[in-house]
Amino acid sequence: MKIVLLAALVSFVLTLILGRFVLAELRKLKAGQEIRQDGPTWHNAKAGTPTMGGIMFILGAGVTVLVLGWQSMLAGDVTHLYVYLFALVFGLIGFVDDFRKVKQHQNEGLTAKQKFVLQLLAAVIFLSLMRYEGLLSNDLYLPFFNVSFTINWIVYLVFAAFVIVGCVNAVNLTDGIDGLAGSVTAVTCVFFLAAGLLAELTTLSLFASALLGGLLAFVVGYNHHPAKCFMGDTGSLFLGGAVAAMAFALDMPLVLIPVGIVYILETLSDIIQVVYFKATHGKRFFKMAPLHHHLEKCGWSEWKIVGVFSAVTAVCSALAWLGIQGRF
Repeated sequence: MKIVLLAALVSFVLTLILGRFVLAELRKLKAGQEIRQDGPTWHNAKAGTPTMGGIMFILGAGVTVLVLGWQSMLAGDVTHLYVYLFALVFGLIGFVDDFRKVKQHQNEGLTAKQKFVLQLLAAVIFLSLMRYEGLLSNDLYLPFFNVSFTINWIVYLVFAAFVIVGCVNAVNLTDGIDGLAGSVTAVTCVFFLAAGLLAELTTLSLFASALLGGLLAFVVGYNHHPAKCFMGDTGSLFLGGAVAAMAFALDMPLVLIPVGIVYILETLSDIIQVVYFKATHGKRFFKMAPLHHHLEKCGWSEWKIVGVFSAVTAVCSALAWLGIQGRF
């Protein structure tokens, strides 16, 4: 328990320190964010803000996990390493996407098809590796009902791969205003930290704690409104991969429904907007999608949106915690 809590502190300090150097380098590289043309007009003032800041907490959490989790790895427990490396692959996909945007000075990097194929491939490899290591079953657990049912492995693999890709892109979609994705994901990390301890998966809790500390440092030091730096796709895809990987490491992917409720609502708002727009030949269901932009249009400040969305995540995570008590 002590080493799990220490991980948050170490990662927090490391991320704060590393952030100063990362931010300086990003400014030298002129890695400024290009603002989407169809986004809120008031976001134009954020143009040029350094992006790819997710490197800060990726490094902070990574160093912490490797150093504090070294003894566990020597003992054969590598859950935290698998989860981190899986998230890192998604972070690298995001980095390539960000780098191309910065280099080309536009808001589009990799094509949607390129990102989808890379993400799907990463998901299949991760799931197959977890299965091979005996860390993942093809039993689907239903939180709150405390029942599991077994499905064919190939069917499970396809289902799980699309859940992961969906989760990754939902987190990416949530990263639209200062501090939002980082704050919401920090709350989900608290859930996975506690769930890991409940399941006696200490190294999973170690990873969740390290990511929690890194995210708190990033949000407090660099990403709260008005942001000094954005996490970019580098950070948001890493976070999406991390959240999905922690759920599968617990062998409870359906827990993502309550824990990731904000990600789901953000994604649904975008889908509803597109479908309604096409069905009504140009009318909009929301003032702007995804949901956080709609609320901005309704007069909500960025601080209020971050606070409310984080609180909703906390409440739903608490309910999810109650819903898995019969599992272990």
